[in-house]
Amino acid sequence: MADFRKALADDKVYFFDGGYGTLLQSRGLPAGLSPELWGMEAPDVIRSAYADYVEAGADLITSNTFGGSAPKLEGKADVFELNRRMVELAREVADGRSFVAGSVGPTGKFVEPLGPLSFREMVDIYREQIRGIVAGGADLILAETHFDLAEIKAVVVAAREVCDLPVATSMTFEGSACLTGTSPQTYVDTMQNLGVELIGTNCSAGPEQMYDTLVQWLPRLETPVFAEANAGLPELDEEGNTVFRLAPEPFAEQAVKFLDVGAKIIGGCCGTTPDHIRALRAKAEGRSWAMPQKADHASTVVTSRAVSVPLGFDHRSVIIGERINPTGKKLLTEELQEGRFNEAMRFATEQTELGAPVLDVNVGAPMVDEGQLLPELVKSLVARYQCPLCIDSNDSDAVENALWNYPGSPLVNSITGEPGKMERLGPLCRKFGAPFILLPLEGKKLPVTAAERIEVLERLLAEADALGIPRRLIVVDALALTVSSKPEAARASLELIRHCKENLGLATTIGLSNISFGLPARELLNSNFLALAMGAGLTSCIANPNSARLQETLHSVEVLLDRDKQAQRYIEGFSNWTPGTAAPAATGGGASSSAGSQDSADPVFSAVVKGDRDAILDLVEKKLESGMSAMDLVNDLLIPGIMEVGEKYERKEYFLPQLLRSAETMKTAFGRLQPLLEAESEGGSKPVVIMATVEGDIHDIGKNIVCLMLGNHGFEVIDLGKDVPAERIVEAAVEHKASIIGLSALMTTTMVRMEDTVKLVRERGMDVKVIIGGAVVTEKFCNAIGADGWSTDALDAVRIAQNLVQ
Repeated sequence: MADFRKALADDKVYFFDGGYGTLLQSRGLPAGLSPELWGMEAPDVIRSAYADYVEAGADLITSNTFGGSAPKLEGKADVFELNRRMVELAREVADGRSFVAGSVGPTGKFVEPLGPLSFREMVDIYREQIRGIVAGGADLILAETHFDLAEIKAVVVAAREVCDLPVATSMTFEGSACLTGTSPQTYVDTMQNLGVELIGTNCSAGPEQMYDTLVQWLPRLETPVFAEANAGLPELDEEGNTVFRLAPEPFAEQAVKFLDVGAKIIGGCCGTTPDHIRALRAKAEGRSWAMPQKADHASTVVTSRAVSVPLGFDHRSVIIGERINPTGKKLLTEELQEGRFNEAMRFATEQTELGAPVLDVNVGAPMVDEGQLLPELVKSLVARYQCPLCIDSNDSDAVENALWNYPGSPLVNSITGEPGKMERLGPLCRKFGAPFILLPLEGKKLPVTAAERIEVLERLLAEADALGIPRRLIVVDALALTVSSKPEAARASLELIRHCKENLGLATTIGLSNISFGLPARELLNSNFLALAMGAGLTSCIANPNSARLQETLHSVEVLLDRDKQAQRYIEGFSNWTPGTAAPAATGGGASSSAGSQDSADPVFSAVVKGDRDAILDLVEKKLESGMSAMDLVNDLLIPGIMEVGEKYERKEYFLPQLLRSAETMKTAFGRLQPLLEAESEGGSKPVVIMATVEGDIHDIGKNIVCLMLGNHGFEVIDLGKDVPAERIVEAAVEHKASIIGLSALMTTTMVRMEDTVKLVRERGMDVKVIIGGAVVTEKFCNAIGADGWSTDALDAVRIAQNLVQ
């Protein structure tokens, strides 16, 4: 086969293979056994599966390495050797007829703050796996079926560190977002910033639902895409076996429509077989491919795990909140020197509630180790707020450390013409997919005129081009110099902004307050200059969103530039306007904090809803000192707070990161109240729940979340872990006098083991209820095995458990 990058650039349509789970199961894969480990024992069966897909017309076959990472293999095989061998088998079968995609799946672990692993540790895990894949002879690295943006980013970073193979990535979505809250558009924005060669989606949906996801990508898409849908959703047949009902012909009829929305490569996932791929190829015969023309001309996009903020001429201008900066702030400086972030968090909340879509983060103060403190503050902000961050430091090491703690595409502030600065930071920003502010400064002389600034800018852009840094990562600082000493400086900034828009197509920003330094009525000058700059093409500014005049100007100009259709945001924010009052947060258009404003609610309730784990203990102590009982605290504030979080989660206002943060806050409060609750209840016991992932299944993320939520709702949880035999589960239920057994399974091949526990409970005549859960579990399956309840999410599991113990 030719080089895969060349194939991506031609006008042909290509085809991935289909699913392997049910195919291998039909050829002897024991239920619950890792396909990767089994592949080392039965290489001929793996070869035959590969060969069947090649014969069916697959241009790309996927190596049997999806679960080949160290956490998944759990020491049962050498990671490098297993991945090398599985890819070698695919390479032998492909024999020049197909490309080999080295499959890299989720580890089953989360990156902090959602889980125990640092981003560096996750990258190291994937480096080990990818080294084996490369040694086996793969044509590309394929990160597939991921559901967390930080983890799939770790695959990309690891691949770039190990090899120069093309990288393809694929996330799985349920409706508007993946499990951890990333929308399809934010996923695409982040992957394009990382420079991956192929972007896709697979699993969790049939072709009709997946089509809607692809449509969402189109506005800003400039990378080839692929799609691999399931053969419908899993069902149970009369014998209790998992089946996928969508036959090859109707699957092909639906999946071929992916080509209408720009797909370059199409294939199948769970339940699809060589016959599905054969039918799909026949249905697409004669079709050619061309990269769709993107309609949204945002030149740069910054992202968090959950939010995209485009900086472009068709988009409204963005205020980058400047307040998390110790300059002139005594309390913030003192706290940063002590390693505390209370004031920084207060500024973050204030600015997000005023609608700032991006927050600048600077810890540069005397006696502060920026290399240690900046990444810690970034990690804390990422845990609590959804908006993207701007990492602001003159310390290159601090910037790099912060980039290792960020899940999306942050903005870096800034790169100048200082010797070595571009060489140091430019490749880092490219590696982490981080847009950066390019400041046209060289040496000690300030470029005052527009011509001088453009000359410096062109040299810096040429340097960035030579380093392979894409223009989409560059935001030009228009360099605000104070007009009190350099009267022509404002006009020069405006000319530079126009040049960037009209001749370079680059986004621009500016430190707004610099323009008025040393003059009275600074807000007046700042706001009028902002209006002129927006008219010239300014896409963002670093400023204080708490300025009423600034907000008035910003939203007025958006209407005049026709970027606020039917003046909707303007009307919403200023219907009851009087001069000198700030606009409401809704008009700011930014990503709010993870909880939004809870100003009218009790502080304890608000802390749970916001997930403010750092503040909850002090707030609980104050309530106890005021005479409130521990039981009333739980019933009147903590439980209502976590219920509010649950409702937000169900409405898709919150996602897994916010749910976990609030649950941990609740857990922290319970830790303090537990002894008091036991004293107040005079030794009253709590209902016991035995939780376990069934035998053969090593996925425990969902189960762990359910454990946390049950504990927060008054249950005593005994967590037996993963891959637990039915006999052990039942013995634990007897030992702990459990009221409920909760069983989890992620795979269709292991969900059938849930029935083992149900049968054992019934055979022994035990008075214990069994509830089951997992992405593949259905009501029909629950009824078929005789379980007492089923759920696909943690909050529903809590409700079922509560009903069963009443």
